[in-house]
Amino acid sequence: MVVPAEEGRLTTSSARVLVATAVPAERDAVARAFPEPGRPTPLPGVTLHRTGTAYDLLAAGVGPALAAASVSAALTAAALEGTPYGLVVSAGIGGGFLPEAPVGALVLADTIVAADLGAETADGFLPVTELGFGTVTHRPPRSLVRQAVAATGGRAGAVLTVSTVTGTAARAAELRARHPRALAEAMEGFGVAEAAAAHGVPVLEIRAVSNPVGPRDRAAWRIGEALDALTTAFGKLAPVLESWNRHEHRHDQ
Repeated sequence: MVVPAEEGRLTTSSARVLVATAVPAERDAVARAFPEPGRPTPLPGVTLHRTGTAYDLLAAGVGPALAAASVSAALTAAALEGTPYGLVVSAGIGGGFLPEAPVGALVLADTIVAADLGAETADGFLPVTELGFGTVTHRPPRSLVRQAVAATGGRAGAVLTVSTVTGTAARAAELRARHPRALAEAMEGFGVAEAAAAHGVPVLEIRAVSNPVGPRDRAAWRIGEALDALTTAFGKLAPVLESWNRHEHRHDQ
């Protein structure tokens, strides 16, 4: 059953959560937060890892297009089985905007933004919405973001989805000028959110910061530290997600 909810949500009779990462290393970092490893479950087009709890984990691929396709396939399969998801979480590591989001910090998206979906003009960048098409933002449920921040100690702000990772100070400054509330950038959140919205499922995005947004300096990356932060965060976040999911379903029925 699907029923309308506040904050633009649709909730379902399922309490399961789909967690979508870009690559297997991020999926495995999330899996380490649970008492047993995920069991591979092949579906048409994707393979889920079921943790034995309320979570299915999916390495959805790099970039917004592949992430959207993979998440949509998983959502469709669940709906056809009669066990639709109640929540989708886009999770992984990403770049952080200094000084607000240093390496090792945790960011929860209160706004998921397609930062480079639009057109370059002589007067600057125009988002696709100003061209009369589509959308460039998704907003996770406010109550869920608040609870996630309280549980993890992370910061709430905008997370930018880009198709090209920022590698210069000029590009970082340009993004901050256009999106002054931006705390992090990654490559999948908006695609995951688009797929979730198409299926009427609420979405959350969480990023552990592995490197500063700016000049590309691999020596400054702390991928292992960020993956460990993601594991720790999910250990704290999982009960919040499950409680929120169950509460919202009961409330909206």
